[in-house]
Amino acid sequence: MIDLVKKTLLTGVGVAALTKEKIEEVARDFVEKGKLSEQEGKALVDDLMARSDESRKELQKQIEEKVVQLLDKMDLAKKSDLEALKGEVEELRKSADSTEE
Repeated sequence: MIDLVKKTLLTGVGVAALTKEKIEEVARDFVEKGKLSEQEGKALVDDLMARSDESRKELQKQIEEKVVQLLDKMDLAKKSDLEALKGEVEELRKSADSTEE
């Protein structure tokens, strides 16, 4: 029974979108209706929270990878590139100032 509940929740809502409050609410409803024991309800909450966290982390990782790919395609200068150029310009200024004196 608990596996059916998990599959239904995971399919219907999407793990990454599950909040702790929603998970606890669903588990509480099943416990109150006698479909799950108190222990099964707690196990369900723990398991779904772990899956939700994993899904969020994986989604975050995929988003970050896509952003990096998009920025690479756009051929934009990175902050580190700009900082390196800024340092070089500063060195050139100092060198030019010292030769003028």
